[in-house]
Amino acid sequence: MSASNDLVRPRSEGKGLATGTLGLWGSTVIGLASTAPVYSLAATLGFVVLTVGEQAPIAFIIAFIPMLLIAFAYRELNNEVPDCGTTFTWATKAFGPWVGWMGGWGVAVAGTVVLANLAQIGGIYFWLLVAPDLAENVFVVTLTGVVFIALMSWISWRGLEIGERMQNVLLGVQYLALALFVVFAVWHVIDGTAPGSTTPELSWFDPFAFGSFDAFVESVLLALFIYWGWDTCLALNEETRDPKRIPGRAAVLTTLILLVTYVGVTVAAMSYAGLGDAGTGLGNEGNADDVFFALKDALFGPWAWLLVVAVMISAISSTQTTILPTARGTLAMAVYKALPRRFATVHPRYKTPSFSTLLMGFVAIVFYVGMTLISDNILQDTVLSLGLAIAFYYAITGFACVWYFRSTLFTSWRNFWNRLVFPLVGAVLLTGAFVYSAIDMLDPDYGYTVLLGVGGVFVVGVGSLALGAVLMVVWSFFADSKPFFRGESLNRETEVLVPDDELPILRSIDGGI
Repeated sequence: MSASNDLVRPRSEGKGLATGTLGLWGSTVIGLASTAPVYSLAATLGFVVLTVGEQAPIAFIIAFIPMLLIAFAYRELNNEVPDCGTTFTWATKAFGPWVGWMGGWGVAVAGTVVLANLAQIGGIYFWLLVAPDLAENVFVVTLTGVVFIALMSWISWRGLEIGERMQNVLLGVQYLALALFVVFAVWHVIDGTAPGSTTPELSWFDPFAFGSFDAFVESVLLALFIYWGWDTCLALNEETRDPKRIPGRAAVLTTLILLVTYVGVTVAAMSYAGLGDAGTGLGNEGNADDVFFALKDALFGPWAWLLVVAVMISAISSTQTTILPTARGTLAMAVYKALPRRFATVHPRYKTPSFSTLLMGFVAIVFYVGMTLISDNILQDTVLSLGLAIAFYYAITGFACVWYFRSTLFTSWRNFWNRLVFPLVGAVLLTGAFVYSAIDMLDPDYGYTVLLGVGGVFVVGVGSLALGAVLMVVWSFFADSKPFFRGESLNRETEVLVPDDELPILRSIDGGI
């Protein structure tokens, strides 16, 4: 066949998603935005410092290790099977339909829970900026959060191009605020005007200087999940230029950028504010809920509003990017008959998973409003339980990588490290985090509520995963599900429905780097 004929032959359209939309830059931007870096730091830094004091920087570094190791698993699996179902598809190919279905459910649970939290934070900070008195009005904040979820769902439904361009701007604002925070903090330390001026020391990075093992574990668990979200890069693989390589590279690059960001800002904040338990000190329990809000006036002066805007934008932008992987995950599940076929609907013009995207937004709104009406304490406990779902599906992915590539693990040193050691260690660490957290959550004093005589966080976290198992069993009795649960529609040998990557792809909207 001639070259000219090759260029015009029919190509596989995969699941119908838009191809070649993202390059390395755009994929990395969306991965970073999904982690909500400013909000994650604001909500976590103070509690890490309260737990381990000056060892906070090394806690963030240690927490980064499991995420980097799992990122290698994602990269290897994506290079072999660039399917937007990610954990669902890979775990099904490695372990079969039941484990794969639960992996996909873990992604959906994590996305739904965090959307409610992000919407609430976006609503609170919006009114802190516009009319501070209304920030404590539950009805107004909830209504604002609902509007944010609806708007971000519409943007995600409207097309990845709009979302990617918007995220470039929103992430730029976040990193501008973080850069100014570091610059201002360092400047005040240098000129001696910092309220708790503390010279950075190498002991801050000493992994053997933690006061106790319990404090070490608690701090790492606190810091671990603020890296979550980078895997959105992989869920958009079918819409990315060079889908086998760029998403994996973007995932690793995202985790590395986050490490530098979190450690850099932590050191700057500790140097500026110190670890004192009064005033602006990071050891002050009154500052733990939001370190940036506590420091904004002293550090930014008349520009303090910029930090409030950054936290708000961080939450809102992550709302949009969080919808993306869940919608594509359920799309893939429907394509392979693990969910009703309606979930596989793709908009003919915008090339987005239309039904899955809109349903995701609707479910998130119902969940957010429902939890708020029942009790804000229950809503907060669902957020605290989020780590269980994250550790659950990340660990499944790590183990899936090892088992899927079991025949090639020892064929080269590269495969030994990237397909066996890194994914296995990461999966074991996250399994340990899951078990330790679950045991800790059993304590009735953990979280804000007590259900069935144990911590409400445990009931919500484990219960949400158990609900998935029940729904999976129920769906398995439907006729449309039989090909999936019999291992016919998706198994190790199945050719996944992804775009034909052997044909030229149009230049991506971010330049196709």
